[in-house]
Amino acid sequence: MSLREENTIEAPKDSGHGPSGAVAQATGWRKMFAAFRHRNYRLFFAGQLVSLTGNWINSTAEGWLVYQITGSTALLGVVAAASTGPMLFLSTWGGWIADRHPKRSVLVITQIVSMLLSLLLAALVWSGHVEPWQIIVVAALGGVVMAFDMPARQSFVIEITSRDDLKNAIALNSSMVNGARIIGPSIAGVIMVRSGVAACYLLDGLSFLAVIVGLLAMRLPPHVRRTHAGSGWDHAMGGFVYVWQHPRVLTILALFGVVGIFGWSYSVLMPAFARDVLGLGESAYGALLAASGTGALTGALSVTAMSDRFTPRKLALGGVWIFATMLILFALNRNFHVALPLLAGAGFGLMLFLSTSNSALQTSVPDEMRGRVMGVWALIFGGMMPFGSLEAGVLARVVGVPATMIIGATICALAAAVTLVIVQRRDRGTAAAAKGS
Repeated sequence: MSLREENTIEAPKDSGHGPSGAVAQATGWRKMFAAFRHRNYRLFFAGQLVSLTGNWINSTAEGWLVYQITGSTALLGVVAAASTGPMLFLSTWGGWIADRHPKRSVLVITQIVSMLLSLLLAALVWSGHVEPWQIIVVAALGGVVMAFDMPARQSFVIEITSRDDLKNAIALNSSMVNGARIIGPSIAGVIMVRSGVAACYLLDGLSFLAVIVGLLAMRLPPHVRRTHAGSGWDHAMGGFVYVWQHPRVLTILALFGVVGIFGWSYSVLMPAFARDVLGLGESAYGALLAASGTGALTGALSVTAMSDRFTPRKLALGGVWIFATMLILFALNRNFHVALPLLAGAGFGLMLFLSTSNSALQTSVPDEMRGRVMGVWALIFGGMMPFGSLEAGVLARVVGVPATMIIGATICALAAAVTLVIVQRRDRGTAAAAKGS
């Protein structure tokens, strides 16, 4: 198959009026755990849950450490940008690697390197001589690893489940991530008080062993390496060509980019908001992040159950509007106990959008393009977020943390409204063309 033929494969159409195909298959609560019938997926889920809990312990400790030693919201943005910035340049190559090589092998390598980076940070903090530039360098190296890990991990799911169970597996993955968001920050808050930040990094490093063991224990068919005409550069860029030629995929990724830049960046400012606006310590800061994770976990579990009653479009756009509303109310609030349910609501809405858009994207893309298209997704997820992190950190110094959150949430809500108008106009054009023919 030539590159031109490969990138003109038609994506499934979305009428917006009801579920169609695998994307909107009515599963209901009784099928919420259908993907667990696959042994390989059970191994993947268990290992990732342990490892991601460690990642959230790491992330919670890192934000607190940076703000504690520098007191700079701008530097919080710089560290966050460094951890995802390399994806802007490397994730398309990561997608190409995922389509060309065994995804399990790619993931084992990325997990081993990530483990070594966490252990390095633990040693630096324990030495008592950790500097901001060291944290930034290690974060950047982690971003390089993530550029290859994320496309492989996202596109690996269908290989360890099935196309019929893909949507369920993606929803369960979102639940796993957000279950870790609940457990990880809570554990981090306790560990930081009792044992210090270094212990958080050490625990994160050890947690990678779970996912490595799970990957090696899987029984997979031999990898069949596809031969492609054209250069590696052509195939790496194939994801961009495919996205540009398919309006539905392009629309999903465009809104995803806006939310990634102006919405997700609120998390970068959480240490500053917790300490300076609400006057909280480490444990309460961990509780705030856990509340957000609780809402996100609920949102992820709800996607599968609600897919038979709401179209993916309604779930995704409604999720953005719920997220924006809750985040604005959170930014205006000054009471810790009120902040918890507001953050939970923001997490719920954000995960409705992220989980629905991810499953819609993966089930709209043919198997031979999935790795590269998810490479574009990873570029937007990780590559655009550095701009959001920098924007949030710098803007917070000018207008304050609460105002920055409100501005970002408002932009996300407006972007969702514009997306709805564009999609409805496209639907009317498609209907008119079909009627005329």
